[in-house]
This record gives sequence, structure tokens and C-alpha cells, in this order.
Amino acid sequence: MNRIAEFIKQKRKEMGLTQKEFAIRSGLGLRFVRELEQGKETVRMDKVNQALSMFDMEAVPGKKDA
Repeated sequence: MNRIAEFIKQKRKEMGLTQKEFAIRSGLGLRFVRELEQGKETVRMDKVNQALSMFDMEAVPGKKDA
């Protein structure tokens, strides 16, 4: 699982939200939230940032971990 997927899943659970509740609150589809948390590699970055915005975060370019 990638770091963003792990982060979102952990934070969602800390908020006490189900995937469905998170999807509704973030304005994303449930299918997208499920795929994101499963680490699907072909997700849209605008939607990833929409999910991350729930935690006042955003994905930015950076060096890839080895």
C-alpha cells in the first residue's frame, strides 16, 4: 500500500468515519475512496487532493523514496 493510501485510511479511521461517510463528506465516490485506500496506482490526482483536503493536506511533487 502506498503512503497516501495508508495516510488517508488512518486519518479516516481516526475521525471515526466509514468509507461511505468519508466519501459523502469529501464529495468523492465510494468506489474511488475504496480504490484509493487499496493503493490503486491509476487514480486522478485532483481527486486524491480532494480527499487529502479533508485533513488540510495536499500531494506535492517530491523525491521518491528508495
